[in-house]
Amino acid sequence: MACHRIEELLELLEPKWQKNQELNLVQMLELIAKEAGFEGPLSELTDDMLIYQLKMGDSDKGAMIPGIQKDYVEDFDWKGALLKARGIEEEK
Repeated sequence: MACHRIEELLELLEPKWQKNQELNLVQMLELIAKEAGFEGPLSELTDDMLIYQLKMGDSDKGAMIPGIQKDYVEDFDWKGALLKARGIEEEK
């Protein structure tokens, strides 16, 4: 894991750990994994899953992922875009 990912993980972990100061690191990882619905062994828990859960865990379950939300276009015309990309004008 690159240093910037470690720093991001620690930054996201701090507020959660402040709320659960009685837990040790392994217990905190187990808590986050349980909240994410992860049921495998901790050795298979990825940093991506931890980061995602720490970022999105308290948000509405129907909320869009921030990285996707910035690129989202409502009622996008996929067919028209594909035809235009292929150089075919869509008949109207």
